[in-house]
Amino acid sequence: MVTAMVESKTKLHSALLALCLLLGGVRPALAIDQQVLLKVFFSVVLVRGYDHNGGLAYGSGVVVGENQVVTNCHVLRNVPRAWVSQAEDAYPVEAVQADPFHDLCLLHINRLPLKPVEIGSTASLRKGAEVIAMGHSSGNPSPITSVGQVRSLYPFDGAHVIRSSARFTMGASGSPLFDAEGRLLGINTFKTPGRFAYFYAMPAEWIEALRKQPKQTRLPIEGQAFWELPDEAQPFFMQVALPHLHEEWTKLKEIGLKWTQTELQNAEAWYELGAAQEGLGETAQAEAAYRTAIQLDPHHSESLYRLGLFASKRGDREEAHRVNATLARIDPEMAQNFAKEAGCGREC
Repeated sequence: MVTAMVESKTKLHSALLALCLLLGGVRPALAIDQQVLLKVFFSVVLVRGYDHNGGLAYGSGVVVGENQVVTNCHVLRNVPRAWVSQAEDAYPVEAVQADPFHDLCLLHINRLPLKPVEIGSTASLRKGAEVIAMGHSSGNPSPITSVGQVRSLYPFDGAHVIRSSARFTMGASGSPLFDAEGRLLGINTFKTPGRFAYFYAMPAEWIEALRKQPKQTRLPIEGQAFWELPDEAQPFFMQVALPHLHEEWTKLKEIGLKWTQTELQNAEAWYELGAAQEGLGETAQAEAAYRTAIQLDPHHSESLYRLGLFASKRGDREEAHRVNATLARIDPEMAQNFAKEAGCGREC
């Protein structure tokens, strides 16, 4: 009994030491309460399993209910058995409820001594909101924290897929994305390739439907996720990602036109069309597209940013000032970048 208590205290000390080091790396400018990180840290787990060739597959997960962990289904795609672990403690997965298309799996574990997190919603989420990603990137035994902001919200199947600037790498698939209060907003799932990647999280609202799926005790999990479909079958918000990153403006314009025709009330669609038109030198059309995006979503920071630069170039200081003031309320960091790029400093 004494030995067990010593081992338990040692594990807790190691975890707290890792958390202290983790907290030390969080930028103070992003105003994330360290007590929030402490509250959710011990609800994040490593998900592992061996494939048929003996290779180790791993991802991350988060406790969302008594003896329940959510992760990505693609983490379990090639493993006949899986378990979750935290520090030196491991717990076998007994059953799974799967939604392969949305890439979410609910793992059932007996006697999991970890507290569930509070589940939030993307319904009231706004661009520029601070978010926290916490997962086992690169298979690190302790969760790694990345703080960022919401960059885009894409309506899809009754909720909003989140694109954020909170970075993650392989091993963090299935990891949680929290708001500044520690509420679960989404599950980090995939990213685009390259240095300037886009990072996507599946909305927490989908967990409710996941709980209604039948339980299965056999692994691996089969089925293709929507983000793995051929390009032409993917949602528009995914089709535009690489053309935008690679500045393939003609291709982006083609997709943007289809997107705006299909989803007339989608601000993101109009922004992407505007970006393509601006890239092609079609300034008037781009400005019109950005203004449509702002009409649909007054908090659309990227469209405001581009309109502010247009105003600055034509000497319209009044509009440039309005844009900067609005950006300062929505996304202070973007407002600073705008003032620098517009060359107006405090005059903005």
